[in-house]
Amino acid sequence: MSQPHTESHNNHGSHGSLKSYIIGFALSIILTIIPLVVVMNHMLGKTGTLVLILVMAVLQFGVQLFFFMHVKEGENARWNIMALLFGLVILVTIVAGSIWIMTYNTVVH
Repeated sequence: MSQPHTESHNNHGSHGSLKSYIIGFALSIILTIIPLVVVMNHMLGKTGTLVLILVMAVLQFGVQLFFFMHVKEGENARWNIMALLFGLVILVTIVAGSIWIMTYNTVVH
């Protein structure tokens, strides 16, 4: 009887190393603790805290993608990154456009 799943289990080349996982985990913890400490100790004002949280969230997103999701590994790594960047451009365009329309809508009801 054929075992079709043995090929995918034996191909461990696309998985990260223990060192990669430990670095990713440490960065994730650090990027979580920084905003927590700032918020708990009221170190920044409202705007500064919000900006810090957003920056740390974007960095956390990058750490998750590169260290755990292995987006830059494999035979299509360049295309994966380009597709991700294109998706982020579309997302930012939609969100920024929506905010702009809601802010500068001059139609009076």
